[in-house]
This record gives sequence, structure tokens and C-alpha cells, in this order.
Amino acid sequence: MEFYGYRRAEGRPGIRNHVLILPTCACGSETCRIVASQVRGAVNIVFNTGCSDVAANTAMSQKVLTGFAWNPNVYGVVIIGLGCETVPHDELRKKIQAQTSKPVVSFGIQEEGGTLKTIEKAVRAAREMSAEAGQQQKEAFPMSEFLMGIECGGSDATSGIASNPAVGNLSDRLIDLGASTIMSESIEWIGGEHVLARRAASPEIHDQIIKICEDYERHLLAAGQDCRAGQPTPGNKAGGLSTLDEKSLGCIRKGGTRPIVEVLEQAARPTKRGAIVMDTAGYDISSVTSMAAAGCQAIIFTTGRGTPTGNAIVPVLKVTANEHTFSWMEDNMDVDLSAIIRGEWSLEESGARLLEKIHAVANGHLTKAEAYGFSDIAVDHVCRFV
Repeated sequence: MEFYGYRRAEGRPGIRNHVLILPTCACGSETCRIVASQVRGAVNIVFNTGCSDVAANTAMSQKVLTGFAWNPNVYGVVIIGLGCETVPHDELRKKIQAQTSKPVVSFGIQEEGGTLKTIEKAVRAAREMSAEAGQQQKEAFPMSEFLMGIECGGSDATSGIASNPAVGNLSDRLIDLGASTIMSESIEWIGGEHVLARRAASPEIHDQIIKICEDYERHLLAAGQDCRAGQPTPGNKAGGLSTLDEKSLGCIRKGGTRPIVEVLEQAARPTKRGAIVMDTAGYDISSVTSMAAAGCQAIIFTTGRGTPTGNAIVPVLKVTANEHTFSWMEDNMDVDLSAIIRGEWSLEESGARLLEKIHAVANGHLTKAEAYGFSDIAVDHVCRFV
């Protein structure tokens, strides 16, 4: 099996060819939005941080921003900063240029003399990049060059018994084709971490998975908090999930059954191929953000209650096995797997159908979140703003 994508000088090929308008901080986000609205083929993100942060939060923000720029779905980058943020635009530009040969330019609102002057220069630069991107031809690539993120959000009882296992079957199929997958949301491994750890390809990876869950609980306890106060969410409970353990046992099924070859920190890029897990929050938008920054070309997202979330850089394919949710939120849902619940499709059949769907997305089919132009971003923080 092959897919058609855009060749990159570094890393995997892109399945999209965006010009990314990237803010260094919250104060540059609105200017980025206006610039992107003026340029065909441009996308922007709204970034809510970048200033008044402790060092660890700044490091995470920089990892995410450089990861977005490096993502294979991005052709080139126009950076817009304010001028007094923690990491200025020219410094971020140099960081990105040190990692990739993509075209990157940057502007500072204070330096340029305000928003209108910055917009004028940034739009010109973005239009030139978009014109260059439009001349790039797609090429055929083997599925071994495909990296898919796996996410769930707004889960209900149908998630753990139907849509998550079906996505797990898809993950196994992709890995057997030579592709790689990343499953995140480590707080939603708690209670089932011993089951997940059995898939580890080595004793070291087994111990890493267990330690991540132990550390997560200790981190929250140190702040006087209990992870079970936020997990399961009210929507999860209304959908039939009673405990974090129960939610976790369903959550980990979407990762499939193949050996786990690597454990990643948030937003870190894989160094191995196969089944991978990433240590992230259970907050779905934050997890999607981290997997996009890690270089995923597409993300499959299971939901029982329904969600509109999407990402500007990476297509997010929404899957539900709740018949009511699919009919009620048809404008947001991409795939209906409720036939599993009715006993009409097996998990094997459903995995095969999902492979067809994700293959179509890899070849250019827009997800519903993409068609809306949704762009949800959340960067996990170590502690409060300062």
C-alpha cells in the first residue's frame, strides 16, 4: 500500500502542504490569524502562552512551536512575534532553521511599527511561499513513511467496547504495513498500566510505562490534587464510565496489540518505527497538540459523546461507535462504527474500513474538522504563569 505526499528534505513526507503562520506568543496570535486569512494555502494557530513563564514552561512552548514548524505537513513558516516575549521571533526562526531547510521568515510587531505594517510584510512573504508550495508535485511513498496519532475524547461506554478496539485493529494493520502509530494520554493508562506495559518490547520500556503513571499521580499529589477528581469527566460518567480504571482499560485498547518500541516525552519526535506511546495529559486537545508537534501526519480520534476538535496542521479523523452521536453530530463525525454495537461488523472488518478511511485522508481527502478550518491548540504547563 502507498500514499501520495509531498517530499521533505528532512523526515517523513507531508500529506498536506501548508504555509504555517506561527506566533511566538499570545500577543502575535491575532496578527497571525489575519495574515492567514489573506493567503490561500496558509494556516495559523492561536497560541496562548510564550511570555511570563518559568523556564520549563518556556521549554515546552518552544518544543511545540518548533515541532509545528518541523511537521511534514508544513511547507514553510512565517513567524510573527511581538518583540518583548520570552523567546523573540528571530531566535525562534534560528531554532527552526537549525532543524530544517524549509523556508522560514519572521517579523516583530514592535519592530515593524505595529499590526498593519507587520501584516503587509507577512502577507507578501506568505503569498510567495504559497506560490512555491503550489508548484510542488505529490509523489508515491510506502506506508512505512506514515505516522498516525491515536486519540480519544468525550468517551462513553461505546468507546471502550467498540471504537477504541477497532482503532487498535487499525494500528496493528498500519504497523504490519511498516507504518508507525503514537498513542498518548498517559493519565488514562492509570489502572490499566500493567496491561499496557505487557506490550513493551523490552523490560526498560515496561518499567518506563509503569513509572510514568506513578510519577503522574505523585506530581498531582504534590500540588494537593487527585487525578480522579478530573477523570473520568462529567461527560464520561454520563456516558456510562464510572471510574478512571474502567476508562483506562478502554482507552489503552485503541493502541492495538503490537509491541511498544518507544516511550516519548510530550511533543518529542520518534526515533523508532512501530507502536509508540507518549506521556501526555488526558486532555485531548493537549494530546493532539503534542502528537502534531511530534510529526504525526494524521490523527484518528475516537469519541462517544462527540467533539468538533481539529488541528490546523494535521487532519483529525473523528470516529464514533455511538449511533445517536453520529446522527446527532453528523457535521462533526467522519466515521460511524455503530455497526459493531449492533453485531453487524466485526472488529477486523471495522479495522479494514478504518484503514481505507485513513488511507483516503493521507491521499488528500479532507476531514470534517479540516473543512471547517478548526484549529485547537493547548500546551501543557509544568506550573503557573509568573
